[in-house]
Amino acid sequence: MADTRETDSIRTLLSSKPRPVGWAERRQRLDEVGAIWPVADDIKLERVDLGGVSAEWSIAPGSDASRVLMFFHGGGYCSGSIISHRRLVTEAGRAAGVRTLAVGYRLAPENPFPAALDDATAAWRFLRESGIAGESIAVGGDSAGGGLTVALISRLRDAGEAFPACGWLISPWTDLTMSGETLATKDAVDPLIHKAYLHELADAYLPASTDRRDPRVSPLYGELKGLPPLLIQVGSAETLLADATRFTAAAGEADVPVTLEIWPQMIHAWPLWNARLEAGRQALASAGRFLSAHLGPTDDRPSSEATG
Repeated sequence: MADTRETDSIRTLLSSKPRPVGWAERRQRLDEVGAIWPVADDIKLERVDLGGVSAEWSIAPGSDASRVLMFFHGGGYCSGSIISHRRLVTEAGRAAGVRTLAVGYRLAPENPFPAALDDATAAWRFLRESGIAGESIAVGGDSAGGGLTVALISRLRDAGEAFPACGWLISPWTDLTMSGETLATKDAVDPLIHKAYLHELADAYLPASTDRRDPRVSPLYGELKGLPPLLIQVGSAETLLADATRFTAAAGEADVPVTLEIWPQMIHAWPLWNARLEAGRQALASAGRFLSAHLGPTDDRPSSEATG
């Protein structure tokens, strides 16, 4: 059972100020809230330019630099950053014993679809051209980043390319038509994500001509056959709960090995608050076991080698 005092403290943090109106102000707010607990002192960070796409390596002591978790942050394709998700990404790398690459893809409305997917693809190409095998890479993301994860893997599959060993989706946004029933049934308990806000994000991200059932933006409606093993983690107090459960069912029907974890009382993307939320640390530990089990063999090189 979750510690309600911990959860309540996070709810208080998130509701301490109303959501700003402007995009720049929203981005600043998410960075402030996400970075309120900084990265651990023993994490080594290194910024990198992926041909114009901003990214950041991280590695914890004892981790295997030859195995990589590439992560796409959430924020509805319109906000979120390497900064807002740094604590989540670096602790996920620690839990899995791998190096991480956080990708700062371009944001809407300045850079609408397909900019984010193109940047995700460029980041994948960077890893492959660096000599890292697909079987040694996991791809993950929360919320919009979860949808972006599936879109990238599907693009690679359709092109007949090598793709990641596995995927990790936290509170994924898989349906930009907003047809999930929990958008209504969980509205009163979700402190963050509400249907009108999602419509605003989708309007900003998608050109008017885009079909909102396009699998590249709504993976729920895509062909899922042939995807690698997936771990999906979602909270029971989320309006996007049905995005996760319906996607899990669709993946299972397509013979994709898929594991669904529904965490009681947890809110949207709760592993973000792992520094103060035990359930966040437990979720990362579970994800770490999943990632470690599916990634390719460990390298014999010392784990302390440079991360560049």
